[in-house]
Amino acid sequence: MSNTVKTENYLNNLIEKSYDAQHGYENAAEVVDNVQLKKWFISQAQRRTEYAGALINEMNNVNGEAHLSGSFTGDMHRSWTNLKAALSSNKEETILEECLRGEKATIEEYENVLEHKSELPPTIVSILQAQKDEVQSTVNTVKRLEDIADNLDR
Repeated sequence: MSNTVKTENYLNNLIEKSYDAQHGYENAAEVVDNVQLKKWFISQAQRRTEYAGALINEMNNVNGEAHLSGSFTGDMHRSWTNLKAALSSNKEETILEECLRGEKATIEEYENVLEHKSELPPTIVSILQAQKDEVQSTVNTVKRLEDIADNLDR
């Protein structure tokens, strides 16, 4: 398999993950009652749209074809999150737990791709590293928000 095809596959997986996260955060914003949390979810959805856009731009630079939607797995995860939130006494905490789970999976996906960085153009490696670092920062924020939501429930 050529490096261009490998790059296309790697980027499409991450584009799909970005759209899954975008839809997940939009969904979370619709479900939560807390206005500040709603705004934060909306900002995260916008960031994931920007991630996808940057990756699509790089895909175009290598003459690849980008997949412009999320995954079936992402759709199922959002449905599961909605069900858990509906049945939970603290839906904010439940949704944050699911966000945390999704973001950890996203970091793993970035790490898997970055293991093959020798097969990727340096500009793409730089973008992927920056996005992974930002997702890690988001994980840390979600953990703090989850602790706050847990304390509010007591």
